[in-house]
Amino acid sequence: MKPRPIELLAPAKNLECGLVAINHGADAVYIGGPSFGARVAAGNSIKDIKTLVDYARIFNVKVYVTVNTILKDEELPEVEQLVWNLYEIGVDALIVQDMALLKMNLPPILLHASTQMDNRTVEKIRFEAEAGYRQVVLARELSLEQIKDIHKAVPDMLLEAFVHGALCVSFSGQCYVSEACFYRSANRGECAQFCRLAFDMVDADNNIILRQKHALSMRDLNQSEELEAMIDAGISSLKIEGRLKDVNYVKNVTAYYRCKLDELFKRRPEYIRSSVGTSYLTFEPKLDKSFNRGFTHYFLHDRGESDVISSMNTPKSMGEEMGRVKEIRDNYLTVAGLKHFNNGDGVCYLDENDMLRGFRINRVDANKLYPQEMPAVKPNTILFRNYDQEFENILAGKSAERKVKVDMLFEENRYGFALSLTDEEGKHVTLLMEQQKELARIPQNENIRKQLSKLGNTPFQARNIELKLSENWFIPSSLLSDLRRRAVEELLMVRRVGYHQQVYRMEETHHPFVTDRLTYLGNVMNEKAALFYREHGVNRVDPAFERQHVSHVPVMFCKHCLRFSMGWCPSRQHGRSPFKEPYYLVSGDGHRFRLEFDCRHCQMKVYEGE
Repeated sequence: MKPRPIELLAPAKNLECGLVAINHGADAVYIGGPSFGARVAAGNSIKDIKTLVDYARIFNVKVYVTVNTILKDEELPEVEQLVWNLYEIGVDALIVQDMALLKMNLPPILLHASTQMDNRTVEKIRFEAEAGYRQVVLARELSLEQIKDIHKAVPDMLLEAFVHGALCVSFSGQCYVSEACFYRSANRGECAQFCRLAFDMVDADNNIILRQKHALSMRDLNQSEELEAMIDAGISSLKIEGRLKDVNYVKNVTAYYRCKLDELFKRRPEYIRSSVGTSYLTFEPKLDKSFNRGFTHYFLHDRGESDVISSMNTPKSMGEEMGRVKEIRDNYLTVAGLKHFNNGDGVCYLDENDMLRGFRINRVDANKLYPQEMPAVKPNTILFRNYDQEFENILAGKSAERKVKVDMLFEENRYGFALSLTDEEGKHVTLLMEQQKELARIPQNENIRKQLSKLGNTPFQARNIELKLSENWFIPSSLLSDLRRRAVEELLMVRRVGYHQQVYRMEETHHPFVTDRLTYLGNVMNEKAALFYREHGVNRVDPAFERQHVSHVPVMFCKHCLRFSMGWCPSRQHGRSPFKEPYYLVSGDGHRFRLEFDCRHCQMKVYEGE
């Protein structure tokens, strides 16, 4: 049986992030197009995406573009033209949400089902496979067992799953609270991040259960120790969240997961990476150095009794625990430290009201910290570092380069000499150099090897240099350098032209959808999408929430459950709550959101304005 290719999929806010993701080991990159992506602040020009595609080709890295918002009728012609533009520059696939695309005149480009399509059941993913989707981005809330069931039921569908980064508390594509409260639709790429706000949690009699807690703010996902289990369960694409993250985040996190996967592949030869080339790092990647709200496995192992998945105190990055405040003087603190601070570090802590505070270190002297401004911190307070100046300085420079190994053969022929390059995939070029042969007075082999091996500014690295010469011929270094340069350019062209862009033309289908009625949860924004569903057996198609607000319905559907977190889950025989239901979340401006607990489906629903 052939080894199964495994893809590390990294985010790109822009061209710079995309290029460093490739250099730090990504097998695929996903990036927003000029418009219609689910991160409206992360759009990119066709020109920049073309530059990224051209570079990615060298390493067989795939480029996916997000076109994963729901679409208005008047936007459909523009979207259709955008898809053709992306296909013509060589984009490998589109990550999409709106079924209107399946009713358009599209080029034969692969479509991936965005996580915004709420991909969490066998039935839904089987429908998408039969509709022509080749890869599906699974809901973050799925457990290993659910992933296994999906892979077993739909084995030909490539499964993509998030392994790192920010978590939405609501099932993706099923969150309407931002639209309901602020007229900023998450399904249109304009989420206002309602879930990161602080709330009071009160009961039916207005008794305070929680005061000013970030009850809906999730910790960040970190599955770096679960990669083998996820791949064994059927995942083929391991996705890092972060199309709004900065370039240093992309460098560090991508490199960390590349290292973890390379170690895994050495033990498990039945799995291989899906691209070529080796990334050489100038630093040791560390996940706790990059933005995070604390880490969680979320629901990968179902609902663990001891799992902490929410970041109640703050939605901001706490960073790594460093030590405790030992003593406070006029202009410095002494710290009983676990780790060493650096000049310029950013430090944060929780005050007596569990509010996040921070300060910047001006100077470090042993265990003495001299802040730029003295904080109102108390002895024994735990300090965290959320900005490591020394680590950021390392990442600010060139922190990785990626190379494809080549074997070089320099040999003579009747006309002069020839140089052949063969890369690690077997792609091959040979260039001739007409040159009258002349015997040298000193040995030439060492200089020939030296000149041919100068590949530093190219994507190639010499693995082996073989010389086949009958005599000690004199060859000017300038001619060798020119021959090497031309051979490299030729091999680059061969790699780009020889890249196999997989194409697939979506065919018209009429297999039944998983239900015969779509409510606002179907996110049907336009007539083409409505027509698609009607052709697949849906008798009633309600408009999307963004087209017509609906009252008295849930605006969030959450696997995260506050009743469970408080220890009051009746299904787990937890203790009884001393508070009267229903419970409410109350925002800072006084808006109330009723919580409903659907134990049959193990979900918490959030209603607005009740």
